[in-house]
Amino acid sequence: MEADISDMRNELQSRDGLWRKIQLECQKLYIELLKIKEYKDIQEIQMRHQSSHVQLTEQLENKNPELLLFAESQECQEEELNKIRNHVYREEQSHCSEQERMKTEISDLTEELHQKEITIATIMEKASLLERQLKMELETKHKLLTKQQLLEFHYQVIKSENTHLKEMV
Repeated sequence: MEADISDMRNELQSRDGLWRKIQLECQKLYIELLKIKEYKDIQEIQMRHQSSHVQLTEQLENKNPELLLFAESQECQEEELNKIRNHVYREEQSHCSEQERMKTEISDLTEELHQKEITIATIMEKASLLERQLKMELETKHKLLTKQQLLEFHYQVIKSENTHLKEMV
C-alpha cells in the first residue's frame, strides 16, 4: 500500500509538472496572440493608409497597377492572418480541454488516494483491535498455565506425601 501511495504521489507530481508545462504553453500562446493583435493593429493602420492611398491612386491613373498589386498582397496577408487566428484558436481549445481533463484526472486520483487512506486507517484500527484481543488471550492463557503448573506442583507434593505415608504405614 505504501508503494501504491508513493506511486500515486509520483503520479501527482508528474501531473503537476504537466500542468505547469500546459500553463507555460498557454502563456506562450497568449504572447503569440498579443503579437498577432499587434500585427493586426499594424495592418489596420496599413489599411487606413491604403484607403488614403486608394484615393490618391484614383486621382493618379498611372498608379493603378501598383494598387492592384498592393490589394493582392493585402488579400494574402488577410488569408495568412486568418490561418494564424484559426491555429491559435485550435491550440487554445486543445489546451483548455487538456487542462480540464487533467483537472478531472487529478481530482479522481485525489479521491482514490483519499479512499485508500481511509482503507489503511480502517485496517490499522482492526489490526490494533486484533492485537489487543491477542494480548488479552495470551494473558488468560498465561494465567491458566500458571494455575496448571501450581496445581501440578501441589499434585506432586501430595503424591510425594502420599508415598511417604505409605512407606511409613
